[in-house]
Amino acid sequence: MANYTAADIKALREKTGAGMMDVKKALDESDGDQTKAMEALRIKGLKGATKREGRSTSDGLVATSVEGGVGTMIELNSETDFVAKSEPFVKLSEEVLELAVANKADSAEALLAAETDGKPVSQFITESGASLGEKVELRRVGRVEGSKIASYLHRTNKDLPPQVGVLLAFEGDDETVAHDVAVHIAAMAPKYFSREDVPADLVENERRIAEDTAKNEGKPEQALPKIIEGRVNGFFKENCLLDQGFAKDPKQSVAKVLEAAGVKATGFLRYRVGA
Repeated sequence: MANYTAADIKALREKTGAGMMDVKKALDESDGDQTKAMEALRIKGLKGATKREGRSTSDGLVATSVEGGVGTMIELNSETDFVAKSEPFVKLSEEVLELAVANKADSAEALLAAETDGKPVSQFITESGASLGEKVELRRVGRVEGSKIASYLHRTNKDLPPQVGVLLAFEGDDETVAHDVAVHIAAMAPKYFSREDVPADLVENERRIAEDTAKNEGKPEQALPKIIEGRVNGFFKENCLLDQGFAKDPKQSVAKVLEAAGVKATGFLRYRVGA
């Protein structure tokens, strides 16, 4: 019988994230040698990684970094919240974020193709996921540049890492208002920065829907233009940051709140895990 203790099992489980029976089997096969057992688990984990390809990665976290006028955000996914809140997964997210910053990556594809320690980042993430016993996936990487960057991370569950992240680029000195707008973005989930950013074909489609709806409601022909315009404006107020009613004071638009504070927002990025 291999010479190892319960403490050895615990230590190896904490290092690898592997299950108890897998750890015991690896220690048995390696005669209690921790290094050889870890190598065996890594090999088995990597072999099993392909079996995890079809699994859904619906949990995970978002993480941000701000250096000067550049904000970087990643979304790293796992299969379960159990892994998402584990120390090894959180550490992995920190390492991936550092790589994103170092490589100035602005997309997941760009970062996955970059190299770290002589191998692709994609391989590094796959290997790390294997040791955790789950499929781990880098879903998104984004960058925001501006005079200043406000960052906000929100926990949807106090027991889990942040699952909503916001980066807001802005000009001006009122960092409190900038932070409040970042919190607003996290809560209200605008799809676009301003109405000018909404694709023209989408606006036309909204106009068509508004017109068809009004006609089906039997609205008088002469009233249609005003009704259509009102409903399209309603679409802008729901989906465009600057047109949205400010979360802390819905009677004012975000644009008005920023203007009153002498702050000019220039762009934003919002991630929610799985959304």
